[in-house]
Amino acid sequence: MFHLEALRDEVRLLKEDEAMLENKVADTYHLEEKLLVFKGVRKLKSNLGESVLKNTDLQASVSSLIVQFDKKIDMKRAKLDKTHNTKKAKLNKTDTHSATVAPQDVELEEEADDIDVVEVDVKVEGEEDHVKMERERWSKVWKYYTRLPIGADGRERAECDKCKKRYICETKNGTGSLRNHIAKCPRRDKSDIAQFSFAKSGGSISINSTVFKPERFRELISEAIVKHDLPFRFVEYEGIREIFSYLNEKVTTITRNTAKEDVLNLFKREKGKLKKLFELLPGRISLTADLWSSINTDGFLCVTSHFIDEEWKLQKRILNFQYMPPPHNGVCLTETISTLLTNWGIDKKLFTITLDNAASNDTFVNLLKGQLCNEGALHSNGDYFHVRCCAHVLNLVVQDGLKAIDEGIVKIRESIKYVKGSSVRKRNFLNCVKQVNLNPNKGLRQDVPTRWNATFLMIESALFYRRAFFRLALSDSNYLDCPSNEEWGKLEKIFKFLEVFYEVTCIFSGNKYCTANLYFPSVSTVERTLKEEIESSDTFIKIMACKMYEKFSKYWSEYSPILAMAAVLDPRYKMQYVEFTYKKLYGSSFREHSDCIREKLHDLFGEYVIESPMAYRASTISTSDSSKSVYKKKDDTTLSKSTREMLQEFTVYETKEFALSQKSQLEMYLDEPRSDITEDINVLSFWKAHQYRYPELASMARDILSIPVSTVASESAFSNGGRILDQYRSSLKHENVEALICAKDWLFGIKGDEELCLQDLTEDVMKFDNNANGTHEEMESQA
Repeated sequence: MFHLEALRDEVRLLKEDEAMLENKVADTYHLEEKLLVFKGVRKLKSNLGESVLKNTDLQASVSSLIVQFDKKIDMKRAKLDKTHNTKKAKLNKTDTHSATVAPQDVELEEEADDIDVVEVDVKVEGEEDHVKMERERWSKVWKYYTRLPIGADGRERAECDKCKKRYICETKNGTGSLRNHIAKCPRRDKSDIAQFSFAKSGGSISINSTVFKPERFRELISEAIVKHDLPFRFVEYEGIREIFSYLNEKVTTITRNTAKEDVLNLFKREKGKLKKLFELLPGRISLTADLWSSINTDGFLCVTSHFIDEEWKLQKRILNFQYMPPPHNGVCLTETISTLLTNWGIDKKLFTITLDNAASNDTFVNLLKGQLCNEGALHSNGDYFHVRCCAHVLNLVVQDGLKAIDEGIVKIRESIKYVKGSSVRKRNFLNCVKQVNLNPNKGLRQDVPTRWNATFLMIESALFYRRAFFRLALSDSNYLDCPSNEEWGKLEKIFKFLEVFYEVTCIFSGNKYCTANLYFPSVSTVERTLKEEIESSDTFIKIMACKMYEKFSKYWSEYSPILAMAAVLDPRYKMQYVEFTYKKLYGSSFREHSDCIREKLHDLFGEYVIESPMAYRASTISTSDSSKSVYKKKDDTTLSKSTREMLQEFTVYETKEFALSQKSQLEMYLDEPRSDITEDINVLSFWKAHQYRYPELASMARDILSIPVSTVASESAFSNGGRILDQYRSSLKHENVEALICAKDWLFGIKGDEELCLQDLTEDVMKFDNNANGTHEEMESQA
């Protein structure tokens, strides 16, 4: 035991040693090492405790510790000097290399080896165990790792805070592996928050970092160009390149030619996928085709396919949007479309083609039908191959009727032109609207003369603002085209008469639902309306209806048989509705028309029965199994070639007769009760649910229900073509135009006319008035 004086001497010596150590550290210019050394000494004192101060070897242990600290500090000073010199040398060089390495990575690369407090074993009197100092970790890599408890194997590990990967972190292994992982960690933010992507999982949003992939980046650029109708030079915009560089410094900018090649490659890749889809398609394909002239008068041919896939979903895909040089006659159209069908490999899978009433289309259809019939590619010898665009026929019918009462419509059109003639007139009309307490947001539409349904909307809006026009006529002496009360009354009757045609046109213009089954009830409603109005007491309505019925009879004197069959295949209508409609239209002679539809329906179904591999396989198995046990199969070599051919014809005849002698799937379907006609039934969902009960009939329904009754799909492509081939990009190459339009349809779809909203095609005078007023008021306030 030491006396009190001896203990005081030991404490004094320890303080002197600590002061000496402080003087040594003060010579260095790095404050961090000084603090770390003090921390090590304080740790030693706290671990030793008061009882250890009584140990006689304490001073020797502390002295040994100081010597080791001196060596570590000298090594650290040398490495810091070397690092300082390296930094100065790098500053004189260009900073091109530093752009690719994050600042924290440079710091880690320049950092010296870790300085850990050395383990000191001190023997304490009266104790058998050694007191072992706790290890201090001074390296900056520990900002990115968490030390784990010692495992079952006795080894110490550290876990990455980002990706949770584990590494052995014992002193003898160093921190090199930890430092290397920081630079490669996939979850580590290496540049900016823009490198992160947000993913929603389980109702909460989490942040995940992604690895930059140049190939995927270029794919996204190509898809953006296609989706948003961007020019190829979009990738060369200085601002866009700055954004890309900000998001990722590794991005490689591309030129407009590279962007064009990427879009063409995208087009070819998606075209290959569509070809494979057609190869596996269970049913046939119906087409629509139409011609369009661009802003620079170049002709383009758009061919669109319509089909029902394996999941019984109606699909639409543009096949081609290619340049069509003149002449646009039937022969040239036949050659072009025949080549197109062969390239796509669908020349044996066609069912119908829907066209407008251009004179060249009749010649084209006859030539193409003859070619396909020679190859045996069409059902019923091509009798149902040609379908006329119902929306186009309706437009012709109504346009003839509007010509008969053109005077009232001309006054409305001139009145709207007068209102929109100047901002003063617009403002005056808006004041008149407010004075008669009408809603200015309804909109006053100016029509497009080539679209009768736009004229219908113009009449509707004018009738709504009728009192405002009367007020304008009283307040403005220059307004002379206001219709009289009698003319407004006529226009109101015309509006109610044309409302039926407008609703039918909207139905025919759909391309996201089946329209074939809606043809018969819609056209029969139009015919019945015309016959009723022909007997009208209003002379102008009677004259209008007579003109329209004359045009109606030219194209629809006989309903399309294939589209009447589509109505039969709707479980709400069936054959009963067809017979009812013919009876309403033709009276006692209705049986002749309905029997014709029934006969053609059975004939077409018979073709599907013969083509069905299931029916052929069933008949073959049943006959072969029943005869195998009794008769031995006759050797074909004993029969002549002509005899064998006759026997094959007999087999086909027997199969057909057997099928007809039994109650067919078609008869079973027709005998079942109809669904409620008021029910909102998805006809495709019905046949999907009954495809195994009526396999051949469902196959026929798949083909018939895919027939489009209008060429709206092609017109939608023309609207998109007008946005691509505008006045600024009218010199685009034809193959580039086709790639942009087709790729957009295949990847994202092109909105149909029913989604484009007809109001967008007509000019809203009230909307222009509000804008004009706002601009005028703004100018006045600035003045």
